Amino acid sequence: MSVTPAAEALGELLEKLVDALGLDAEVAVDDDGELVRGKLSGEDLGLFIGRHGQTIDAVQHLAMRVVAGAAGERRLVEVDAEGYRERRAEALRGQADEAADEALRFARPVSLDAMGASERKLVHEYLRDRGDVQTYSEGDEPHRHLVVAPLRA
Repeated sequence: MSVTPAAEALGELLEKLVDALGLDAEVAVDDDGELVRGKLSGEDLGLFIGRHGQTIDAVQHLAMRVVAGAAGERRLVEVDAEGYRERRAEALRGQADEAADEALRFARPVSLDAMGASERKLVHEYLRDRGDVQTYSEGDEPHRHLVVAPLRA
């Protein structure tokens, strides 16, 4: 399988960041034609992930720009470190379930903490098919947050 320009650009960016931060990490990149995914594996990648994932989210945003320039088109890009993205998604699904249960129990809307657009989208999509709650976003960035409300309040 040949390395695509998008995968090559993402790999180079991640390698430079690993070197600049002095991390002991391996970089793997995959391009399935729809998503260009970069994964870091190693120990002590907390610096790369950052507080509440702020650093890894910023790297992913930068990576989208770099990959778009290399590929000549906008591409979906995901950057992960030691499974952080899946762990975060599981935590968000747990918070969403708790908020939905509380909204139904007390028949009132429940606000979640502020989160980025991709995390809000994950929660919206997770709760969409539930059928007993609705979700909507309120506020302005960076304080934009998701609200879970009972459908029949």
